[in-house]
Amino acid sequence: MGIQHVVADQGGGDGTGPGTGHYRLTHLRALEAQSIHIFREVAAEFERPVLLFSGGKDSIVMLHLAHKAFWPAPLPFPVLHIDTGRNFEEVLEYRDRHTGQLGVRLLVARVQDDIDAGRTAEKPGESRNRLQTPTLLRAITEGRHDAVFGGARRDEEKARAKERIFSFRDQFGQWDPKNQRPELWSLYNGRHHKGEHIRVFPLSNWTELDVWNYIGAEQIDVPRIYFAHRRQVVQRDGMLMAVTEHLGPEGDEAVFDAMVRFRTVGDADCTGCVESLAETIDLIIEEVAGTRLTERGATRADDRISEAGMEDRKREGYF
Repeated sequence: MGIQHVVADQGGGDGTGPGTGHYRLTHLRALEAQSIHIFREVAAEFERPVLLFSGGKDSIVMLHLAHKAFWPAPLPFPVLHIDTGRNFEEVLEYRDRHTGQLGVRLLVARVQDDIDAGRTAEKPGESRNRLQTPTLLRAITEGRHDAVFGGARRDEEKARAKERIFSFRDQFGQWDPKNQRPELWSLYNGRHHKGEHIRVFPLSNWTELDVWNYIGAEQIDVPRIYFAHRRQVVQRDGMLMAVTEHLGPEGDEAVFDAMVRFRTVGDADCTGCVESLAETIDLIIEEVAGTRLTERGATRADDRISEAGMEDRKREGYF
């Protein structure tokens, strides 16, 4: 099954009746076309782009779109994973298998390397979410990357809703939400000086529902933890947290079995799951269509640090 390219316009000779021969893109095809245009613009304007790839659904769709943008030529840039060392094993297995099948060059920057080198410090009991920023900035500097594709969407979180598609970062990797460039008529300004770079968000105008509809239409393989399965969990801070090597019960927390799935993929010690019976993409689409809470708001403990937590991290250089 694939996306229909066009739907017929039912207008007439004056644009109101049948038989005009006018066509318009479907919603998903229009989103796809915009994203492919963005990838090609970056390839034309920048020297050393890189695509951030975590093995999560958004980065999977982003890589699929990039593959389409340049097919049959190979992808003209590598993909980069910022590895905290606390990932779900299913996601790491998928990352290696999927990038291998596509024949793309996978770069891995490890947070543990920065901890060992004394470039950052880990606090006991805290997630490594904030520690990803120095590792990401180091990888960008070492790779001399002048454009970095990210899978953020505007519907995820209010700080991400402030982003433009081309988001300027200064020589320290920092973001200033008040200093952004206009993007009238889909014209993107990639001007930057040496040491600066542009974060590029091809999925900015997509929603979670768009992503799942596209995955279903294009029959894209995703990690199995996105589908309902039985798993041991604990209830913590209003969320169900999976019991893994990175997270166990604390105090009087009870471990129990539940049918769950993950709406987003982050570190195993700060990403919750939701009770679900959605074992197929069609059921996931139905489930997502009925919710009014974003995946990050529902299942990411690391986003609950403060009202402006995401914006503060983005100002420092976060994804």
